[in-house]
Amino acid sequence: MKQVYFLCTGNSCRSQMAEGYARQYLGANWQIQSAGVETHGLNPLAVQVMQEDGIDISHHTSKLIDNDYLRSSDLVVTLCGDARDKCPMTPPSVQKQHWPLADPAQAQGTPTEKLAVFRQVRDEIKRRVQSLS
Repeated sequence: MKQVYFLCTGNSCRSQMAEGYARQYLGANWQIQSAGVETHGLNPLAVQVMQEDGIDISHHTSKLIDNDYLRSSDLVVTLCGDARDKCPMTPPSVQKQHWPLADPAQAQGTPTEKLAVFRQVRDEIKRRVQSLS
């Protein structure tokens, strides 16, 4: 069974969305988790935009990186520069990918404008996760 780990700063938006899509698209042959270099709690706008696409991440929780899971993963995907720069060392057998995505939690503007940023990031994550399968 393959193992993937999605990492970002606070494990509140991007990595949570990636975990949700991976559970949908990668199938039962994968163990899937997400984590952060910090825990910021699950962002309600991430939950909302994922629900719009039929994926329920409302039960997810914000978690810190588990070094044992990290070292035993086949693939580690960092979704921000902070996670890439602070990610602990992994064995050479661990494949790494970096997806430099904007942090939707930093979006400014009206609620509608903020949701638009979350949707844009969500759609990019979905496309990238689908390309892994």
